[in-house]
Amino acid sequence: MSSPEAIPAATVIVMRDVAGGPPELLMVERSRAMAFAGGALVFPGGRIDPGDHLLTDRHDDAAARVAAIRETIEEAGLALGLTCDPDALAIMRTALHAGEPFAHLLAEAGLTLDLDALVPFARWLPHGLPHRVFDARFYLARAPESAAPQVDGSENVRLCWITAQDAVDAADRGEAMLIYPTRRNLERLALFDSFDSAMAHARRFPIEPITPFVESRAGVDWLCIPEGLGYPITAERMDRVVRA
Repeated sequence: MSSPEAIPAATVIVMRDVAGGPPELLMVERSRAMAFAGGALVFPGGRIDPGDHLLTDRHDDAAARVAAIRETIEEAGLALGLTCDPDALAIMRTALHAGEPFAHLLAEAGLTLDLDALVPFARWLPHGLPHRVFDARFYLARAPESAAPQVDGSENVRLCWITAQDAVDAADRGEAMLIYPTRRNLERLALFDSFDSAMAHARRFPIEPITPFVESRAGVDWLCIPEGLGYPITAERMDRVVRA
């Protein structure tokens, strides 16, 4: 069965360092009414809109970085890669929810984006699925010092700061749902003791499309990803996999 055409998307892993412990990550719980990953704990993000290309003349992943910044404002009320006071940010978020173009709002406020505030971490591109698929780029970003994220109450119903290992443990206890790419990324993020160590690790590996594949081992099907891309766990039994 052929997959639908992949939808370009961007996701941002917002990290804040914690004294005496591993960094915490900003995660949101998607509404169960959402068609994709309903009820799952995920990182902020979404599809790349045509307007995101208007904010850059670069031909690499710049539009994806714009989308990651925009989606984080929409979903969590958090500004990455721009300096914006809380009142202006709240106005911008409301306008984005109303469908106002991001480029227009930035120009109106006299703001520019620092796309280098986002560090490429991974790119996931599944195939062979009957439902919608996303060509999703993942980025790392340091949480602003005054970060005060707020749930949007529509696409997501809850947000939290949580360590990578705590999120995996919550899923193992049945207290959270993690789809396959999110779980693999959390296992990788659990390796790091700070944002800087995560950033340094990310820069050591190529950003290549990660396409999961099924492999039979001793008569049991496993969903696997390629080795050599920074992931400590690269396979999970199919009967345990949560897919969107």
